[in-house]
Amino acid sequence: QLQLVESGGGLVQPGGSLRLSCAASGFTLNYYAIGWFRQAPGKEREGVTCINSSDGSTSYVDSVKGRFTISRDNAKNTVLVYLQMNSLKPEDTGVYYCAARPHSYCPAGPHYYGMDYWGKGTLVTVSS
Repeated sequence: QLQLVESGGGLVQPGGSLRLSCAASGFTLNYYAIGWFRQAPGKEREGVTCINSSDGSTSYVDSVKGRFTISRDNAKNTVLVYLQMNSLKPEDTGVYYCAARPHSYCPAGPHYYGMDYWGKGTLVTVSS
């Protein structure tokens, strides 16, 4: 059974940093494009960033460019994808999900529609 599990969420003050991790079980993420999404309270889920499996190239939505970084480590068997979040703002608050699809390339941003597998999310709260 294919499963994705996010971790690393928590409470952080504005301007702070967090690193989220996405672990896979039941399959290896080496050949999957991986994206991070988030859902703020009372809002629809939105795409944040995505990383290709083929060449590691990345894309970001405008609201997080220069602050968030997605990376992947294909050498590891479990935890393979990370989201480093810096200069966090209150509007970054939400449940963050990782998602995967068995394809070399990410879907087109900013929505990244077409992901096949989803984790259950980890809560990030940015507040003073």
